[in-house]
Amino acid sequence: MSRAEAERRGRRAEVAAAWWLRLKGYRILGVRVRCARGEVDLVARRGRTLVFVEVKQRATGDAAAFAITAHSLARVVRAAEALAPRYVRAGDAIRIDAVLVASGRVPRHIANIWHG
Repeated sequence: MSRAEAERRGRRAEVAAAWWLRLKGYRILGVRVRCARGEVDLVARRGRTLVFVEVKQRATGDAAAFAITAHSLARVVRAAEALAPRYVRAGDAIRIDAVLVASGRVPRHIANIWHG
């Protein structure tokens, strides 16, 4: 798969993940939010919970789950720490979630995937 095709698939997965989260009551605050420490695929809020979301798209749900590694989560955590002041409100809980996207399947939302 070419880099351009991988980029297109990644963007489609982020759109699918954002819609899935919206259906679950989240408001999407940012998509592919970048900072000096990295990038977060989605920033979302539901009530007093601010969520930084890693989106993984693969051919199967299991492959997407295995693509979530300690290294990829640590990268999201570093970026979330830098981005939190931009989005956080007093009294907010902050969480790292993942959304797994597989062809022909409903996205799978994993809440609070980081327990570091």
